[in-house]
Amino acid sequence: MSVRLKLALSYAGFLMIAGALLLAVVWVWLLRYVPDGNISGPGPFIPNRGDLVRAFAPAAAWALAFLLVFGLVGGWILAGRMLAPLRRITDATRRAAAGSLSHRIELDGPDDEFHELADSFDAMLARLEAHVDEQRRFAANASHELRTPLAITQTLLDVARSDPDRDADELIERLRAVNTRAIDLTEALLVLSRAEQRAFARESVDLSLVAEDASETLLPVAEARGVSISTSGEVVPVVGSPTLLRQLVANLVHNAIVHNLPEGGTVEVTTARDDDRAQLTVENTGALLSPMLVGTLTEPFQRGSERTRGDQHAGVGLGLAIAKSIAEAHDGTIVLAGRPDGGLRVTVSLPVGPA
Repeated sequence: MSVRLKLALSYAGFLMIAGALLLAVVWVWLLRYVPDGNISGPGPFIPNRGDLVRAFAPAAAWALAFLLVFGLVGGWILAGRMLAPLRRITDATRRAAAGSLSHRIELDGPDDEFHELADSFDAMLARLEAHVDEQRRFAANASHELRTPLAITQTLLDVARSDPDRDADELIERLRAVNTRAIDLTEALLVLSRAEQRAFARESVDLSLVAEDASETLLPVAEARGVSISTSGEVVPVVGSPTLLRQLVANLVHNAIVHNLPEGGTVEVTTARDDDRAQLTVENTGALLSPMLVGTLTEPFQRGSERTRGDQHAGVGLGLAIAKSIAEAHDGTIVLAGRPDGGLRVTVSLPVGPA
């Protein structure tokens, strides 16, 4: 049976029970006090209990029959009106299952359970549509980025085969550089996928120690580019993956070093605690960045205006995208803002863990 029929039968059943109880009350509290047998009185005729029962029973049966029909018809209509939002939700579910994620229920009416369910379903569809679009863009960009080193490798091999006298050492060095870039890109894609799936064990981590470790590891890169790094802040415990959190901080610091002033640039890494949130801030000097450009830097394979492929430290365009995914996998947020005097400020907010 359908839910509508079940509800209609339930309404009719409750009406029948209520009617039967009412008739029982009439019998128990009224008819039982009427004596049975002949009743003599001043009038010509006084009905006894049997007379009243014979008169009351047909009327009671008709009343119960009316309640049954009224309950079925009324219950069917009421159930249909109550379940109308559910049909809209079912239709939207079928469209989503068929691949249409742009459809929304947008249910009107009172703020009841159906309205809450429809709003939750609309929010789920919006997130799912955004995630699918992001995955499609990411797959297209990843295919393009991986195709580039493979095409370069194929070209180098074709040239070497057509020119037997070509310097083998130069060819090997160029192939090594292209292969290294392809490996870096593949490893970055794996880290990004791992962060998005949240497939990692969690433990207590001191965010300030992670920041110091990442800064010390990248100090040679900073010195080679004439950039100074400073770290400061308080001890802030968080819960998460030490490896992924170290990757997050390293990506932010590396991005701040590479995309800095040609000479005399600075990078400041600070940690702080704001109530129940741990704050990690990475600031660097550099060129002025437009808000439109800053808003796209966490997209996969997005590069700022000063990024060049010829720079061996320029990365593969996934640093900030990986940092964003890691922050979100730890129930945190990441906010990028251009500094008024040039450069970028990145603020990561994570839930504070036990000390």
